[in-house]
Amino acid sequence: MRKRTLFRLAAGTAAVGAATLAYASLVERNRFTLRRYDVPMLPADAEPLRVLHLSDLHMMPDQARKQHWVASLAALDPDLVVVTGDNMAHPGAVPGVLRALQPLLDYPGAFVFGSNDYTGPVWKNPFTYFLPDREYTEGVDLPYKELRQVFTGAGWLDLNNARSMLKAGGRQIDLVGVDDPHIERDDYGAVDGAISSSADLSIAMAHSPEPRVLDQMAADGFGLLLAGHTHGGQVCVPGVGALVTNCGLPRSMASGLHRWPGSDSWLHVSAGLGTHPTAPVRFACPPEATILTLIPR
Repeated sequence: MRKRTLFRLAAGTAAVGAATLAYASLVERNRFTLRRYDVPMLPADAEPLRVLHLSDLHMMPDQARKQHWVASLAALDPDLVVVTGDNMAHPGAVPGVLRALQPLLDYPGAFVFGSNDYTGPVWKNPFTYFLPDREYTEGVDLPYKELRQVFTGAGWLDLNNARSMLKAGGRQIDLVGVDDPHIERDDYGAVDGAISSSADLSIAMAHSPEPRVLDQMAADGFGLLLAGHTHGGQVCVPGVGALVTNCGLPRSMASGLHRWPGSDSWLHVSAGLGTHPTAPVRFACPPEATILTLIPR
């Protein structure tokens, strides 16, 4: 009787585990979601401005469903499109990224790259994400120069360790960005400084939301900080949230809109639209894009 009970318990546990894995890999990973947040950061008499924030597409050439869904976001008619990196997951991904983003390239836009724009993914033991000092391993080279040319050719601003002014929604926006802090390509010191007096608002961008970089951006007065990289934890526990962020950010800030501590700045961390190809699952953390509507304070 005891052996039979243990067998049934083990079989039941295995069945629940298999069902959970099937849901995470076949259903939730493809349940693309549009998030919406109001961000009170504009002067009292300002008209709202809509920012579409995309991140972590991790595009594979055959992901037609993702490409179609992202392309459909052009119907939102954003004032500004911001992409915070990790667009590719395969050397042949550029055409797929272009199919996804082509309708959005007609809008004012800006981008920074993540580590998976430069080199492809390699297999990793998922438990190593709990190790703060794990070694970064590079995969095959990815065509980031080709992707950059597509973006800049459409008029989008390359903000990898760069700063520029952009007009969008009738407003002058002071924009700054850094290359991926996760692999120490960032150089904020080359572009830091106070907000331009001619700017109506200011936005700062990075792929990985490392506090050492966000602190500097907030100290310079940038009103909105945008990042991705965390995948929102990718596998979350209901009622607990993200177990890891894969960066220095606290788990409580793994995704969504937050006040950056000790400042007047807002931070939005996108949970992203893709997954690492060797871990194609999401649980309690569906893939997402976000419309941030900037409104008066």
